[in-house]
Amino acid sequence: MKRGLALFLAALLTALTLTACGGGYAGGNTASSAPAASESQTSYDYGASGGGENWKSADMEFGFDSPADAAAPEEAPAGTGGETENRLANAKMVYTASVEAETQDYDACTAALEKLVEDLGGYLEYASMGSYGDGSRSANYTVRVPAARFSGFLESVGELSHVTSRDRSADNISELYYDTESRLSTQKTKMERLQMLLAKAENMEDIIDLENAIAETELQIEQLTGSLRHYDALVDFATVEIRLREVIRLSTVEEAPPTFGSRLGNAFADGLHGFGDFLQDLAIFLAYNWTWLLILALILLAVVKLSKRAQARRGETFRQARERRDGFFNRKKKDEPKNPDDKQL
Repeated sequence: MKRGLALFLAALLTALTLTACGGGYAGGNTASSAPAASESQTSYDYGASGGGENWKSADMEFGFDSPADAAAPEEAPAGTGGETENRLANAKMVYTASVEAETQDYDACTAALEKLVEDLGGYLEYASMGSYGDGSRSANYTVRVPAARFSGFLESVGELSHVTSRDRSADNISELYYDTESRLSTQKTKMERLQMLLAKAENMEDIIDLENAIAETELQIEQLTGSLRHYDALVDFATVEIRLREVIRLSTVEEAPPTFGSRLGNAFADGLHGFGDFLQDLAIFLAYNWTWLLILALILLAVVKLSKRAQARRGETFRQARERRDGFFNRKKKDEPKNPDDKQL
């Protein structure tokens, strides 16, 4: 009985493996081969015949149009054998973006930004706020918004603040998603068959082996189900990182002026603005660190006084040594005879 059950289980696992490999993943191979979205993307639709002869080019701005916003595919020409497949219709796209922005009205901008996220049906996954030594404030957000409103949200952020840089990307996880979905379906089928075998088993050893196999299969089902939920969350809600800073004057990006005089005038004006900003920053720095600067000044004053005293003592010692030396030579000269002939006597 045990040997027959083992052979049956081996045959069952082999059949399930062949089924998973041959069946591919749900949604067909066309979904997994969908091109990854980029800043400029063109999607191609093939005819149902799969020969690639009937191609339809659908330009999508930046490649960030969600399936809900994409236009419906055109009707397939006669002789194609069915409806035209849209490669991005079943694609699982993960949209992300990173935005750096400035504002002169920090309180109003942050309040409007948080309200915008709420109105779009999104939520704040992470938020932190801080301040700098010059008194300006900053905020960092990780925002989750519905993928269908991803582009609109970025445009609205540009209206609420002054965007200095923005990066966005789209990742196609169709192959990974549908492969996980296929593995989950296989594990569920395996679970049903194991439960059928457990209901018919009579030997205690066979029952224990089947229960162990069922426990392992349940663990696989839970892990695969969790992975699919995670992928669904990434696909349904786009992720946007926002770094917002409060500034006195917004940075500008202007085209080069056509004449030398205009360029020189702009450079002179920018130089004055930069010098004014430097003086303001210096005044704020001195006001913020005046206690440490006072302590440092007192230490330097004490060092200078000690140095002068040490120098004065060295000068006095040198003067006394020179006087003793001069006195010694003067006494020696007095003892020597003034007439050379006196030395011979």
